[in-house]
Amino acid sequence: MSLANKLAEERRARLAAERLLELKQAELFAANRKLGQHAKALSDEIVETRAQVATYRDENQRVKSDLTAAREKIEIAERRLWLSIETIQDGFAFFDDEDRMIAANNAYVDFFDGLREVRPGITYPRILQLLTEEGIVNIGDMTPTEWRTMMMERWQSPAPEPFVMRSWNDQYIRLVDQRGRGGDVVSLALNITANVRYEAELHEARMVAEAANRAKSAFLATISHEIRTPMNGVVGMADLLSETTLTEEQQLYVTTIRNSGQALLVIINDVLDYSKIEAEKLVLHPEPFDLEHCLHELVMLLQPGARDKGLCIVVDYDLFLPSLVIGDPGRIRQVLTNLMGNAVKFTARGHVVVRVAGTTTDDGKCQLHITVEDTGIGIAPDKIDHVFGEFNQVESEKNRQFEGTGLGLAISRRLIELMGGTIWVDSDEGRGSVFGITMTLPVAEANPDMPALPGALRRVLIVETLAVNRRILEKQMALLGLSSISCDSGAEALDAFDDGIDLVLTSYTMPGMNGLELATALKARKADVPIMLLSSNPGSAEHDPAHRHVQAVLNKPTPRAQLVAQLAKIGASASGVLPQRADIQRDLPKAHGRAMRILAAEDNRTNRLVFQKMVQDMDIDLEFAGNGTEAIAHFETFAPDLIFMDISMPGMDGKTATAKIRALPGGHVPIVAMTAHAMDGDREGVLDAGLDDYLTKPLRKAAIREVICAHCPADARPPQGQEPRNRAIASA
Repeated sequence: MSLANKLAEERRARLAAERLLELKQAELFAANRKLGQHAKALSDEIVETRAQVATYRDENQRVKSDLTAAREKIEIAERRLWLSIETIQDGFAFFDDEDRMIAANNAYVDFFDGLREVRPGITYPRILQLLTEEGIVNIGDMTPTEWRTMMMERWQSPAPEPFVMRSWNDQYIRLVDQRGRGGDVVSLALNITANVRYEAELHEARMVAEAANRAKSAFLATISHEIRTPMNGVVGMADLLSETTLTEEQQLYVTTIRNSGQALLVIINDVLDYSKIEAEKLVLHPEPFDLEHCLHELVMLLQPGARDKGLCIVVDYDLFLPSLVIGDPGRIRQVLTNLMGNAVKFTARGHVVVRVAGTTTDDGKCQLHITVEDTGIGIAPDKIDHVFGEFNQVESEKNRQFEGTGLGLAISRRLIELMGGTIWVDSDEGRGSVFGITMTLPVAEANPDMPALPGALRRVLIVETLAVNRRILEKQMALLGLSSISCDSGAEALDAFDDGIDLVLTSYTMPGMNGLELATALKARKADVPIMLLSSNPGSAEHDPAHRHVQAVLNKPTPRAQLVAQLAKIGASASGVLPQRADIQRDLPKAHGRAMRILAAEDNRTNRLVFQKMVQDMDIDLEFAGNGTEAIAHFETFAPDLIFMDISMPGMDGKTATAKIRALPGGHVPIVAMTAHAMDGDREGVLDAGLDDYLTKPLRKAAIREVICAHCPADARPPQGQEPRNRAIASA
């Protein structure tokens, strides 16, 4: 091979080696680049990891700090909690679900009188065993085993009942245990020794107070009985004496005696009623009664005193409001008597108006609004609430002349509140007051519809001096479908009269010309018109010769039924149609028969005399007995139709005598108590003893006569309206 060829091959080999070197260098460069990128990525990852590690290290350090702070707070809270628990004087302990003590304060441990065994770790059964073995608790009549069994049964119940435990040194511990969901128990041992001793002292004080209250009640009952017995003679004799022929001066003395006696009885009743209310022993006795009739009875009672002062008492009872309601008539009458009596007492001139309005509900009840309006001295605004206080009276120069206990309005308010109602007052000092009552009472019987008046009666001439009376009469006439013309005097009525007037409704007492003089003047004019006269004292009008000119004389104020009945009668007479009243029954007098036999058992001679005088004009056969034994003897020989029985009598009292009479043949005879006992419960005690009715002393003549007439047998003559036939047994 030539040299040139060899050189060419070397050159080719060298070029190939150079190309291979360049290729390997390029591969090495690419590998170095990849290695650099990987190294950079690893470096970044290392940096990031280091940052995360630093973050975790910081977070861990913060958590450690927070845990340390929380642990310190927990330690502080635990320390404060236990400091508080140790401060309290009551025991406090924790038990786990295996009845082992976890912790307890010193007060809990000290109860065990220094026993070192009582510490955390002791079981509850062992605690009970130590309590009985060491004599720490007073287990009474139970054996230690019985007591521990009872306490364990209580402890293991889901909700242990509180238990009072007595220690050996008369300390009383109330155990209150609360079981948690996991079975742990929190136990409290409360020292209630002071409370127990206070309750014992309170019980003793209550016993002393109840004894004092019983003594007070006994004193009030005794003093009431002792006062009522002679007062029966005083008031009864004064009533009887007033019915005899007396001079004007003697009549004044008798009236003073009677009024003073009644005033004393009012004071006694107020004190008794307030005592019952204060002791919360006053019981209401609801029954059907006629509210309108009750009001008119009170007006009649107050009318003489009002007439002496020149006052007019007016009743404005809603024409279509029921009057038969269910309530306690005695207590309602007591409240109304107080309000109306005060109105008359504190009014020197003008009038007293009693208004009754209300609405009936679908459930058979009547919402009543009763107001008593007067034109008296009134009450200052700052004294209005004062008048309802106990023993309070409005002190002023105007009313110092008026006497009283100051209990009337306080008792009235309490009574109305017991009935579920309210009482209020609105007053203008110097011009008058309005006392009002609002209460709801069941309706006993709905009033019948007012009859349609005959067409002959269309226009009415009302003659009345008092404006409030005129307004009431005008309203009533309008509700009855009648038109009216009003005048305030007889002279004005004569001028206003014309042929269109169908009826003259006039007051009797008027200045210048009274009602009968007006009737005479109308008759002189040949005025053929019916005249109705309204008078607060009808008896005085009957003696006047001019009485013949009027068709009817009605009491003033007039009950609604009487007014409507007289209007219907006059209207029917004018139209020639007789009124039909199917609801009126006339009792025909008995022409023959024996006298009603009445036995009165009463040991007090004065009271026997009063009773005899009260019934002396009745057609009865009367005997007296001085005690229960005599009453039984007279019952067997006399066979009375009615017995009046005194309750307190020597030898044998009225209750015992009644029981013995009831056991005899014919012992179903009506027996009515007449007694000076008027405390709460006396009526129930009397009626429970077998008596039929109850009258308190002083006895009222009208009440006695009413009872006698109500029990008159069919075969006896009517006891009223005949010559006196009663007699009294001298031995009584």
